[in-house]
Amino acid sequence: MLNLHDQHESPLAPIPENELSDEQVLVELHKIKEELKDKVVVLGHHYQQDDVIQFADHTGDSLQLARDASKLDKPYIMFCGVHFMAETADILTKDDQQVILPDLRAGCSMADMANRDDIDQAWEYMLSSTSEKIIPITYINCAATLKSFVGDNGGSICTSSNAKEIISWAFKEGEKLLFFPDQHLGRNTCFDMGISLDEMVVYNPNMYRGGLTPEQINKAKVILWYGYCSVHQGFTASQVEDLKKNRPDVKVIVHPECNFETVQAAHDSGSTSYISNKIDASPAGSKWAVGTEINLVNRLAQKYPDKEIFSLSPYQCLCTTMYRVRPRWLLASFKAIKENKPINIIKVDKKTAQSSKVALERMLSIK
Repeated sequence: MLNLHDQHESPLAPIPENELSDEQVLVELHKIKEELKDKVVVLGHHYQQDDVIQFADHTGDSLQLARDASKLDKPYIMFCGVHFMAETADILTKDDQQVILPDLRAGCSMADMANRDDIDQAWEYMLSSTSEKIIPITYINCAATLKSFVGDNGGSICTSSNAKEIISWAFKEGEKLLFFPDQHLGRNTCFDMGISLDEMVVYNPNMYRGGLTPEQINKAKVILWYGYCSVHQGFTASQVEDLKKNRPDVKVIVHPECNFETVQAAHDSGSTSYISNKIDASPAGSKWAVGTEINLVNRLAQKYPDKEIFSLSPYQCLCTTMYRVRPRWLLASFKAIKENKPINIIKVDKKTAQSSKVALERMLSIK
């Protein structure tokens, strides 16, 4: 069972009128971060806004930050991301280190689409429906209890950066794949590896037995969980087709959490790191429509003023839960550390952490 410790008063209470202004918060943050530089390291996910990411000592996608977390030696890791990321950092860091999430409300709707009870029930049904060996793979965007499930059942974790390598490994270990919680990453990656859509089925935990018969499970090569990222569902194939028609000089690159039709219509797809590296390597004057979270898109546009970079969607595709990590809460977390009264500590219970670590280390060892 997951055990979260919010040891002291959360900084989420309404802010009195006499509190610092937003500008003063940034000034104070720079001061206190410098003061505590030997005690605190800050990790920032690509989707964070600029006023938060400026304080990050390490930035990256889930895979990069997981690798960074496993190598850190400072007593406090301030994770500017969402809940499951902070859990992962806690699992990979030493027992005497503490991981802090500046706002405990920073979660992930996709991660919430799969829970341990549903997974256990589905797993029992799938095992009873086939004699073939099923390897469970969970996207890193999930609770620690699900990471522990794959650790205990011979599976691995994956990220959007290494999904292909992990899935290739899984098919060397078994005949079938259970991929959760994001159906789109699983479908897009498997299709790209030569697995046909006819060989994939979707297990919907909201339906009796997932909406699948034993015959369908036995026949399938890939069983996808009915989960998705709401941000990436804002990008559509029609947006891609409109751009191709009206702006043929623009290349469209999207994240594999987008739906199948959008990924197929785009010129290219890949993780946030892949997108960043692809644009970095492109020549001056290149034009890119990017299908991923708006903060990363805007940051790329600022970083490469010699290229035209804009969001594929005309609407604001913002990760609202990531947005909950704000400079004001970051400052409150720093002040609590300074007073030796840390708040919003993320702690995964020992049993869950041990099994999760097996799955995480398995992922990090697969090339």
